[in-house]
Amino acid sequence: MKQNGILQTNAKNRGITLDPRTKLLLLLTMSVFVLGGAGETTMPWLFPCLCVMPFLLLLSAKKIKTAIIYLVVYSAAYLAYFCFESATTGFVHFLLLGTAGIVTRFLPSVMIGAYVVSTTTVSEFTAGMLRMHLSEKLIIPLSVMFRFFPTVADEFRAINSAMRMRGISFGGKHFSKMLEYRFIPLMTCSVQIGNELSAAALTRGLGGNVRRTNVCDIGFRAQDYAVFALCAVPYVFLILGWTEVIG
Repeated sequence: MKQNGILQTNAKNRGITLDPRTKLLLLLTMSVFVLGGAGETTMPWLFPCLCVMPFLLLLSAKKIKTAIIYLVVYSAAYLAYFCFESATTGFVHFLLLGTAGIVTRFLPSVMIGAYVVSTTTVSEFTAGMLRMHLSEKLIIPLSVMFRFFPTVADEFRAINSAMRMRGISFGGKHFSKMLEYRFIPLMTCSVQIGNELSAAALTRGLGGNVRRTNVCDIGFRAQDYAVFALCAVPYVFLILGWTEVIG
């Protein structure tokens, strides 16, 4: 059965081939400058420029539907934040700007995270972390978490399909049982999935006394250096702003 989930890794449709360490730099940059709001006052142009990157990367990975949904939702929230700021008052003003602010802050980082997870295999991620000389005490939990969420997402879709067949949905006859019959099986499966992924990580040699080898072809290429240069720009401007070289 073919799965088209946003978080499912597909080595054939990953678009631009980037090293796992480059993708982590992208995720860090997005978290610092978009989610964290660093340099927002001195670099107002940076915010929208960074938010375009998830759209372009998702398009390159052939996740066209996800990219279009992201563009529409983010554009609507961005326009609502600036167009209706002075046109609303009271609770409506608070609700509108609060929702728009949360979407514009969180959504780009979430989409970059989805791109990283869906275009990187566990072996590539582990190889990248080993080349960074990180401790396996950190690599093993991260490797388990790296595939935990996609696996849970697949399990949730399967539970939804089974419940819809039994009429347990928003428009079904058993609406009151929807949460109970969906989330309790999901929580039970989540515990089991965590245990199975932990066992799989140990079976593949993580945590052993001998350094683990793999056949993943990772390394920095021209596109990685281009991404490094793009990510370096906001950090340079941020440092120049701190040292008052630029106003």
